[in-house]
Amino acid sequence: MEDQREEDKLEDMIRDVGIEAFAQAHVYETISIDLETPLYVGSTKFTRLSAMLRLMNLKATNGWTDKSFTELLVLLNEMLPYGNTLPTRNYDAKKILYLMGMEYKRIDACPNDCILYRKEFEGLKKCPKCGLSRYKEKINNEGKGELEKDGPL
Repeated sequence: MEDQREEDKLEDMIRDVGIEAFAQAHVYETISIDLETPLYVGSTKFTRLSAMLRLMNLKATNGWTDKSFTELLVLLNEMLPYGNTLPTRNYDAKKILYLMGMEYKRIDACPNDCILYRKEFEGLKKCPKCGLSRYKEKINNEGKGELEKDGPL
């Protein structure tokens, strides 16, 4: 019963966005196929699209890295029956949701949860409230610590 309600929500969401908007770029057909394609033969609980929405929600909610999410997809693919439709790479999973306009952007946050580094704080290297650095400190070849922009704390 709950599975049916979840599927209905997906159809409602597609309808709310507008079939015309999707159809212009042949997106509606792709999304409809993903919505109707079972995750594996005999699956009545998840479609390819519903599974990806749930998994991407977990990824975003729990702050999983792209690498860890790809590893999870590979493992799940091995656990599911042969011929399942689950993508095995984070990139492919994002492509499914991108068609729906559901791309996401990573936003750094202060380690103390004071601020999000967006809007007026986007270019800052340390938190204006608590003073903590936005980035990890990495030791360079000369033995000096430098702020690395590659990874937030």
